[in-house]
Amino acid sequence: MRLPHPLYGLYERRLASSLSPDQVPRHVGVILDGNRRWAKSYGESAATGHRRGAGKILELLTWSEEVGVEVVTLWMLSTDNLSRSEDELRELLSIIEDAVVDLAASGRWHLQVMGSLELLPEPFVARLDEAVARTSAVKGLHVNIAVGYGGRHEIADAVRSLLREQAEAGSSLEELAGVFDVEHIADHLYTKGQPDPELVIRTSGEQRLSGFLLWQSAHSEFYFCEAYWPDFRRVDYLRALRAYAARERRLGR
Repeated sequence: MRLPHPLYGLYERRLASSLSPDQVPRHVGVILDGNRRWAKSYGESAATGHRRGAGKILELLTWSEEVGVEVVTLWMLSTDNLSRSEDELRELLSIIEDAVVDLAASGRWHLQVMGSLELLPEPFVARLDEAVARTSAVKGLHVNIAVGYGGRHEIADAVRSLLREQAEAGSSLEELAGVFDVEHIADHLYTKGQPDPELVIRTSGEQRLSGFLLWQSAHSEFYFCEAYWPDFRRVDYLRALRAYAARERRLGR
């Protein structure tokens, strides 16, 4: 329900003031879904929807800073998306590149790109790497840009990295099998060294994760928002945070 403007502002402020700092998740993952459907609903091109969605990212990161979130992971392109038409994929990669360059240019956030980058065009990956490198000394909010990302691919990459590491150390498969545990996988994920996401948000009304942070989300809380990503508002984000704060996270205890 969209409230009349005066009430909307009051409601938003009340939501924000109700959040205690110790109730805010350290890491929030967001599946930016619904750009194409948003565009279709307005009779616009898919590219228009993707650009509108890219423009929403700066707002989300600002909201995250305001409430004290430490890490945000944005799923901008899945491995499944790589099967889209050549024209749409080319346009989408251009939009993602522009978005990452703009985020880096702001100098506000520490950026990290993660995914099966070998599946993406080399010039595109090189430009993302250049943009990300400019944020290496930036402190504050850490922003993971998931591009060409799939949860199963990430786990496969982690196992591959682990096997190579052990082979370089001279360990045999039998020796590795004797000591192997879940931490070996965790130490080779794209997000190694980061807290796992306590909250995962998906927009557009779809109620599935589609493999997003498949390993890391084992204990995450999920929040599914009806709004398409380009229409996602600060009040929607605050509602997600409020829903997270209201849940009892026993974590098996």
